[in-house]
Amino acid sequence: MELGEIQKLVQAEMLTGNDALSREIPSAMASDLMSDVLSFCCPKALLITGLTNSQSVRTAELAELSAVLFTRGKRPSLETIEMAQNRSVPLLTTKLPMYDVCGILYSKGMTGI
Repeated sequence: MELGEIQKLVQAEMLTGNDALSREIPSAMASDLMSDVLSFCCPKALLITGLTNSQSVRTAELAELSAVLFTRGKRPSLETIEMAQNRSVPLLTTKLPMYDVCGILYSKGMTGI
């Protein structure tokens, strides 16, 4: 599934990475524990989280994730957004709760991790 399709499905706002909307994302993982993401996630996956600090961006870069989607209307600080831009990590935010985001993506065929 392309990032642009994910954006539309979960009514997300792009914070960074508008140039990555055609990026293919094969799977997703929902977690607020970055240690779990580093232990269990696969490269190119979408990270769905409520953790808006810089650790989410660092984790996405280290684990070679395709993008980070923040849930429940949470927004990272300007410093975190800047860090993501500098590291080419697309960030999105949606008002939907994490559970709903996962359900929507699963119903459209997204594989979970």
